[in-house]
Formats: sequence, C-alpha cells, structure tokens
Amino acid sequence: MAPAKEGLPKARRLLKGREFARVFAAPRKQIDRYWVVLAHENGLKEARLGLAISRRCSSRAVVRNRLKRLWREGFRRHAQLLPPLDLVVLCRHPAAAATNRILLASIERLIRRLATSPCAPSSSPSSASTGSS
Repeated sequence: MAPAKEGLPKARRLLKGREFARVFAAPRKQIDRYWVVLAHENGLKEARLGLAISRRCSSRAVVRNRLKRLWREGFRRHAQLLPPLDLVVLCRHPAAAATNRILLASIERLIRRLATSPCAPSSSPSSASTGSS
C-alpha cells in the first residue's frame, strides 16, 4: 500500500500569474527578519499559498527549495488558523542562513499574526499610521 500523499493540493496553491498579480496589487503585509508575506482576501472557503522565492535570497537552488519546503510544511500545519486569504511569500536574505527550527517558528508567528489582524490593504491610511513591523 502506497503512503498517503501529504503534498499541498492545487486548490490550496496560487497557480496563475493573475492570482499572484491580484495579491501584489493590493496586499496586506506581514514582515519579519526572514520573510515578507503579502495577503489578500480571496473570497473562497480556505487560504491559498503562493511562493515567490527568488535568486535574490540565495543563488543556490537547494537553499531556495528548502525555504519553499519549509513554507509548505508550515502552511499545512497552520492553515486552519487563517481566514480565506491568498498569501504570497517572499524571502529575505537572512532566511538562507537560518536553521529550519528558526524559520518554522517565524512562519508560525507570521501565520498567527495574519489570522488575528484585520484584513486591510497596506496602502490604507490606518495601516500607514500604525507603524507595524
């Protein structure tokens, strides 16, 4: 008997350029030392994940793939906490050198922040005056 597949199903991923573009057009941001997470309400029943891990973060494909694997794992573990949002994840340079434990803790913190803060575009006057990190 084959083991159960634990991958991220297509319904939980951003797959098309226009889906990414919609998030980039009016994002709600959560930022820490390792990641920039852009979020946008999706009007569906569950959150979806899009990964935009570029060579700017690390020139080594093995490192970029590790970062993507960690995000998929963290998203699988904690997606039930999220409202129906489309997330696009960008990495920051320090993520390439951080340990898996530190990165997973950072991912969990970001997801919890997204789950508890109201969904508002980052360009709104109220979010500009809060000075949130």
